[in-house]
Amino acid sequence: MSTKTSEKRRFHRISFDAPCELHCQDQVWSTEVLDISLKGVLVQRPEGWKVPLNKPCEVVIHLNEHEAAIVMAVELKHVEDHRLGFRCQYIDLESATHLKRLVELNLGDQALLEREFAHLID
Repeated sequence: MSTKTSEKRRFHRISFDAPCELHCQDQVWSTEVLDISLKGVLVQRPEGWKVPLNKPCEVVIHLNEHEAAIVMAVELKHVEDHRLGFRCQYIDLESATHLKRLVELNLGDQALLEREFAHLID
């Protein structure tokens, strides 16, 4: 990542390997999460993906052997050969709680977590 990009980034990306489903245009794709932040998610590009940029979708990230999930309404922001980047548009309270805990465990710094949440509500 370039210095300019890292300076602009307000949310730390957490490497996170978990199964997920993408729901978009009346289709469902199974894939894997590559990383996640408070503002979005990066996933492996599933085979047959032909969804245009800025298209609204939903991502369901399975946690704990499918006992819990993070569900986000997202918008497709970038497409690469093997990756898709989504920006979170909406997340429910239960999913936000799971995501906050995941970020908290991986950042290991309460002040940094609070700063990211402050950016989230700006």
